[in-house]
Amino acid sequence: MSSSMSPLITACKEPRTKISIRRIRRSELPEDTIALARFLIGKVVVHDLPAGRVSGRIVETEAYPPGDPAGHHFRGPTPRIKSMYLAPGHVYVFFNYGAHFMLNVVSEAPDTAAAILIRALEPLAELLDLTRGPGRLAQALQIDRRHDGVDLCEDEKLWLGDAGQSAGLIGKSVRIGITRAADKLLRFFERGNPFVSGPKRLLQPPPKRRKPRLRASS
Repeated sequence: MSSSMSPLITACKEPRTKISIRRIRRSELPEDTIALARFLIGKVVVHDLPAGRVSGRIVETEAYPPGDPAGHHFRGPTPRIKSMYLAPGHVYVFFNYGAHFMLNVVSEAPDTAAAILIRALEPLAELLDLTRGPGRLAQALQIDRRHDGVDLCEDEKLWLGDAGQSAGLIGKSVRIGITRAADKLLRFFERGNPFVSGPKRLLQPPPKRRKPRLRASS
């Protein structure tokens, strides 16, 4: 990796208990953006680097389905987002406000643009607590624009896996930091996991709506 990237984590110690991670096949991925956003909770992102392995269990995602006004693909294809039109399981990386790279997983059939933002990871293999939030986790995994278009189901170094740890209860809320389609409940997270990002108010279950009382007929 380039020395100009200045990663927060440059190496990973061997875990005290070795974690067995099985590679996920593309055929296992749900063929729907929202379903895939939920499916990814509990799965593992692995990046095998020369200095060692860095990895984390996904605990928070945001879905950006086809036609979403909040998505980069809303206005149609551009060279910058061409990876969003690849098969499900490919990486889409963008640079957010000139400050952070963001890791996304392409989520629809080829030629239909959509993606899922990975917002938070639970660190594995003794990673430090540097994976809460999409910018921090991309830096911790040493992911940048050069990884745009990588196939997480086929690549030897950057891949998606399953460690056999099922997800807990999955909550949902509005997405964070957007102004369009801001009312859509397209953010998914593992309830009670301390590595989930965002304001605490979004971690609470939405209040149940009271059914209106029917007036007795006279």
